[in-house]
Amino acid sequence: MKIAVACDGMNVSQHFGHCEGFEIFTVENRKISARKQYPNPGHKPGFLPNYLSDLGISTIITGGIGGGAIDIFNKKNIEVISGASGKAEDAVQNYLDGNLKSTGSICNKHEFESNCGGHQ
Repeated sequence: MKIAVACDGMNVSQHFGHCEGFEIFTVENRKISARKQYPNPGHKPGFLPNYLSDLGISTIITGGIGGGAIDIFNKKNIEVISGASGKAEDAVQNYLDGNLKSTGSICNKHEFESNCGGHQ
């Protein structure tokens, strides 16, 4: 299983499309066995969900994410966990332990500078 986390530095990004990059965690037997950082190749509608799908991810963890991206992930049978925060590795471990559930934090407008759907 591969889990992608939208990251700003080592932390979960609050804006999926405008994150600094993606940390991809490889999981075996419910434990992190490897991790690799990928820079964000750029925000274009529909591009990032397909890019991450091509990397073989099964789950994306992020703070906030747009409905269009969620729709593409859903069509590709990729689980979306939104509303996450804190360190990326902690978010993945919490997910693996069953302690991280999606809050449904969806950005309805592209308001990236100060506020988007009530999350920071």
